[in-house]
Amino acid sequence: MRAVGLFAGIGGIELGLGRAGWTTELLCEIDPPARSVLRAHFPGVHLTADVRKIRSLPQADLVAAGFPCQDLSQAGMTAGIRGSRSGLVNEVFRLVATRRAAPTWLLIENVSFMLHLDRGRAMAHLTDTLGKLGYFWAYRVVDTRAFGLPQRRQRVILLASRTDDPRPVILGTEAVTNEATDSTDRACGFYWTEGLRGLGWAIDAVPTLKGGSTVGIPSPPGIWMPDGSIQAPEIRDAERLQGFPANWTGPAVEGESRKNGPRWRLVGNAVSVPVAEWIGQRLKRSYGPYRSRDRLLEADSPWPKAAWGRDGQAHAASVDMWPVRRRYKHLSDFLRYPTTPLSKRALEGFLSRTRRSSLRFPEGLIESVEDALGLGANEDEVA
Repeated sequence: MRAVGLFAGIGGIELGLGRAGWTTELLCEIDPPARSVLRAHFPGVHLTADVRKIRSLPQADLVAAGFPCQDLSQAGMTAGIRGSRSGLVNEVFRLVATRRAAPTWLLIENVSFMLHLDRGRAMAHLTDTLGKLGYFWAYRVVDTRAFGLPQRRQRVILLASRTDDPRPVILGTEAVTNEATDSTDRACGFYWTEGLRGLGWAIDAVPTLKGGSTVGIPSPPGIWMPDGSIQAPEIRDAERLQGFPANWTGPAVEGESRKNGPRWRLVGNAVSVPVAEWIGQRLKRSYGPYRSRDRLLEADSPWPKAAWGRDGQAHAASVDMWPVRRRYKHLSDFLRYPTTPLSKRALEGFLSRTRRSSLRFPEGLIESVEDALGLGANEDEVA
């Protein structure tokens, strides 16, 4: 089974597919640090930089495209699917438009926020274009926690084919959700770069690792430990939270500054490896007909968490975000490398934003931040 990886990033999809027995024929990635990672870990695979300059694709069974999300995400500028970066998905459609060289499968991954951005126009553009190209498509929002990793990461996984039914592959399995709801004696993740409009709160997990932040820097999340301390995970644990081996992004900074900012950005933009491995495994199996009581989506209806369509019609599917339920490792047990206390500057910035916010915060969190700053009952002494 052969694959092509467009907008490959640091190779999350390709590593996952490789673990499922696939080989990668071509990689395309324009970001120099990401290209350094790909060269280190996929030696011998042809690597090109600009998807706009690719004339045609090699013969492959699957083309994967985790196209840029900056114009679609809440952390980005939300310019929409026609933004200069996210609009590059149209290059994927150009490359698979001719049936002669088209793969059996097309795999697209992106942020779940695109289901709602601009009243769902981003998703409508993808599915309408796929329909015009003769594709039968299905998508599902998948949570990385289903694969045992303590990261609440919800991504749209869209699978399409001109010849095969994608529904049993992407929609045909479901597990019981095992989401923690009680934060007592559990490590909880949050984003210290937020505080005005949101928190990214996650119980027994970190929130979605992000390539950027509301304060303009790629940063680790904060972790509120059971002992009340506020810690930051190490970059190697962040890689592991995405399913990569520790130090996977090390080649991104070799010979340059040893600061890990570029590595945090690369990890935050990556695709979770076990999600791609699950898809790769399911694509190698054969299935019977898909049977489900799905409802037809009316025009201008909100996009659900899962759906499928062809011939200009779309149907909502009744599956949740956990297609499997792998053994879950609690966040405090998962962390292998030493955490570091969140810096005073980071804590002060977060506390300042919370004081200007109308948000409600988990009981005890703000007090722990104040204690970490040495404020306690004397908080009025600090402006």
